[in-house]
Amino acid sequence: MRKQLLLLIVVTVLVILAIFQPEGGNKEQTARIGYQAPGFELKGLDGSLYSLSSLGGKPVLINFWASWCGPCRVEAPDLVRFYKKYKDEFEIYAVNLTADDSLEGAISFAEEFQFNFPVLLDENGAVSKLYKIKSIPTSYFVDSKGEIIHVTTGVVSPKTLENLIQRMIEASKGEA
Repeated sequence: MRKQLLLLIVVTVLVILAIFQPEGGNKEQTARIGYQAPGFELKGLDGSLYSLSSLGGKPVLINFWASWCGPCRVEAPDLVRFYKKYKDEFEIYAVNLTADDSLEGAISFAEEFQFNFPVLLDENGAVSKLYKIKSIPTSYFVDSKGEIIHVTTGVVSPKTLENLIQRMIEASKGEA
């Protein structure tokens, strides 16, 4: 009887631990605040390959978008404006959901809004799955250590966006 009770307790504890374990159990591949941003490599509109590891510790705003997305059109001018203002202190990776968009649409959108930061093509949807993108625009703010410090979904006000960019830059300066 005692052995059965002990076995039942052990099994119960293991089940509880399995339920409350972070998704996948791998901190490196969990796209959440406080975790390392999952690594990826994508081709840009310019034909170059881009990855988080190639940033050399520069903070980055990873923005997921599509050309058919109305809220993305609202947010685009603010991204361009703040990139011009802070481009020496952070990077923007504009990840187009090309698997659900078109290359022509992405090119047209980037030209219309004069994107002067890397536009990356998620042609097979792997990166949007890795980051669990459910709606767009979605932005991940990643500090110089590669840790996600904030996530936004939907359009945020220009003031909030600039505050988040400044916060990401300041967090990275404190780490240097």
